[in-house]
Amino acid sequence: MQIKFTKMHGCANDYIYINCLDGMPFDPNELAKVMSPRHFSVGADGVVCICASDVADAKMRMFNLDGSEGKMCGNAIRCVGKYLYDNGICQKEEITIETLSGIKTLALHVEDGAVASVTVQMGQATFEPKLIPIDDTEPAILKEIEVAGKTWKTTAVSMGNPHSVIVTEGIDALDLEKIGPEFENLPYFPERVNTEFIEVVDRRHIKMRVWERGSGETYACGTGACGSVAACVKNGFLDANEQVAVDLIGGTLYIKCCDNFDIEMTGPAKKVYEGIFEYEN
Repeated sequence: MQIKFTKMHGCANDYIYINCLDGMPFDPNELAKVMSPRHFSVGADGVVCICASDVADAKMRMFNLDGSEGKMCGNAIRCVGKYLYDNGICQKEEITIETLSGIKTLALHVEDGAVASVTVQMGQATFEPKLIPIDDTEPAILKEIEVAGKTWKTTAVSMGNPHSVIVTEGIDALDLEKIGPEFENLPYFPERVNTEFIEVVDRRHIKMRVWERGSGETYACGTGACGSVAACVKNGFLDANEQVAVDLIGGTLYIKCCDNFDIEMTGPAKKVYEGIFEYEN
C-alpha cells in the first residue's frame, strides 16, 4: 500500500500527517509503530490522521510512536490547521478541530499565503483528581512523590491528557532517559503521565523539558506547556492573564492562563516535506 504523507513540526515536535478525509484504509495504531522509528523509517514522534468530522471542520487523531492513541497534542493541532489551509481544504483563518478532548478553535496567522503560526484555544486546565486521573481523592498540588531515589514535588493537571509538573533547578542536567520511564509509569497515574520539568526564569518566562508517555523525551509538548503554565499560576510562580514564554528544546511557545484556567497557546507550524510510504501490512 502506498501512503502519501506530509512531515510537519511545531517547535520540533514532529509528526507524520496523513489525509484521511476519505477514510482510513489501514490500522493507525500499527502504522504509527512502523512509520515513527527514527533511522529505520520516516521517523517522528508519531502519526496524525486528519479525518472528516460531523461537528467541526476536521477531526484530528494522533498516535504515539508506540501505537497508543493520544487525546490531544497542542503542537500537532497547529500543524493540522496549517495542512488544511495551505492545501486549500479549509481556507478560513478561524477553524475548528475535533479531538478526543473536545473541539478546539484555531486562529491561523497567514503570511504570504501560507500559515506561519497558530493560536489555539486549548480549553480549561483542571486539577480535579478524577479528570486527570490520579490515584487520590485530593488535588495533587506540590505533592511529594518518590522517584529514582529522590523526593520531588509534583502538581498534577489535565489538559485533556495527564501531566505531572515539577518545578526544579538544573533541568538541562537531568537524565530523562533514566528517570522519565519511572515517572511515566508511576501507579499514582493509572493511565500513565506526561512529566514536565520546569525552571522559572521570571514571572513571564519559564524553561521546560518533557517526557511524554508513549514517546519519551520530545523537543516540545504543547499541552505540557499549557499544563505547566497553569500549574505555575496555581502555585503562585507565574501570574494569570499574562502571556508566558515557554522555552523548549525545539523552540518557544507562548501561553496565557486566564483566572479561570482557560488556556490560550500560540506557536509555529512548519512543513518539512511530502513523501510516499510503501506500507506492507
